[in-house]
Amino acid sequence: MIPASPLAYVPFVSVQNMMGLVHQTGIETFLTELADHIEEDFKRWPEFDKVPRVASHVPGGVIELMPTADQALYGFKYVNGHPRNTRTGHQTVTAFGVLSEVSTGYPVLLSEMTLLTALRTAATSALVGRYLAPAGAQVMAMIGNGAQCEFQAMAFRAICGINRLRLYDLDATATEKATRNLRAQGFDVTPCQSAEAAVEGAHIITTCTADKQYATILTDNMVGAGVHINAIGGDCPGKTELHRDILLRSDIFVEYPEQTRIEGEIQVLAPDHPVTELWQVMRGEVQGRRHDKQITLFDSVGFATEDFSALRYLRAKVAGTGFVQALDLLADPDDPRDLFGMLARAAPRTGA
Repeated sequence: MIPASPLAYVPFVSVQNMMGLVHQTGIETFLTELADHIEEDFKRWPEFDKVPRVASHVPGGVIELMPTADQALYGFKYVNGHPRNTRTGHQTVTAFGVLSEVSTGYPVLLSEMTLLTALRTAATSALVGRYLAPAGAQVMAMIGNGAQCEFQAMAFRAICGINRLRLYDLDATATEKATRNLRAQGFDVTPCQSAEAAVEGAHIITTCTADKQYATILTDNMVGAGVHINAIGGDCPGKTELHRDILLRSDIFVEYPEQTRIEGEIQVLAPDHPVTELWQVMRGEVQGRRHDKQITLFDSVGFATEDFSALRYLRAKVAGTGFVQALDLLADPDDPRDLFGMLARAAPRTGA
């Protein structure tokens, strides 16, 4: 066996190591630090190469690649979304990601991103909530209590101070699961029998359902003045959660308009309907929440810079720790021009 050269190895973060890192850090600290990195990258938005994600719509779901780069690093995420997967014991969303040096093209990190995507989605939601939620917000309604629910709650408590939750899901067992998990984390949780009951008295409304269809999770009469809507379930063509009239009453904030107009709630609006880009709000170029009667809507679909931020944060976080392992991933011959020679020298020796 010919030993691999040092350049052949890529740092790899497994699911097990990701969980260990989060627990050692503390999940709320992890979410807060991750949000800081996401905010830093939004504030340098013009530095990034940006394109809508590449989506392959397949029977029952979608498979996507999400690339972006700055002058030093290139990152991408592979992610799927298959709403019916839970019926066969599969996750709705799975993902992995890669961070590479622009100067050489060599990967410097490979990581699971099923957990990390849940964490970065929640961190982004709460970060945006810090800019857009009404002052003094204390109660959040969460409609859709699946895999993302608890992460959203943890992030909103860590970043926005929200500890009172009102939960509803069409599947009562999902609400029971979320209630059990969140009460164990110290939340004040009220399970509700309808979406209408869940939003009563809420200052923030999070919608996070999975079905790939035009749905009406919130109707216009359910949304009063002054609330902030964190709409994270509608994230591909033909998949929405909000009645169109809600959009027309709201000030809409998006990550990357070119992608959100295809995938987000605003896909049902005119192509020139006005929206505000989050990076402008975070840089102080545009005001976010202006008054206490304003309805703000974060039309969240997830964008590649958020994954880039998560990978950048993770790379620094695992450096020098036991939460990363070296993966023999890259062929690296002694002579860069002699890849075949490396293969030939590795042939098994035969007996005389």
